[in-house]
Amino acid sequence: MRERTLFSEVLLNRPLDEVFPFFAAPENLNALTPPWLHFRILTPTPIPMRVGQTIAYSIRVRGIPMRWLSRITAFDPPRRFVDEQVRGPYALWRHEHLFEALGRRTRCIDRVAYRIPLDVPLNPVSAVVHRLLVRPELERIFAFRRGAMLERFAPHDGGAAQP
Repeated sequence: MRERTLFSEVLLNRPLDEVFPFFAAPENLNALTPPWLHFRILTPTPIPMRVGQTIAYSIRVRGIPMRWLSRITAFDPPRRFVDEQVRGPYALWRHEHLFEALGRRTRCIDRVAYRIPLDVPLNPVSAVVHRLLVRPELERIFAFRRGAMLERFAPHDGGAAQP
């Protein structure tokens, strides 16, 4: 199967000590997920963030309801954590969340390694499905996520944060 990578980056005008705790609370994932996915956390809250923690969600992919179960496989506050799909729509989903302090700003990087089911080299159907359906939808989801992050972490005073 072919592993693909999605990379998304945003610079937030807020310090790391404000940004990381928001991401370290799985309940806040709702604020970063597009409404068209009908995302809902099924795991009872509060959810402690730690290696081995599993989190269950329900989503709709192209209108089809699905369950998604992920496990936290790395948790290194305030710099990084990783969640991996245990059950869900992908053959592989490994989402690495990276945070870098830049003065009073924070660089947030999402790096996702993923595989779609039946995506094998030289399979023209899977290549078309990925190119026309999967990749554009992932890019749309992460564009929404970047916009939600910028809105959520806009400077308090309305001005630009100082580096």
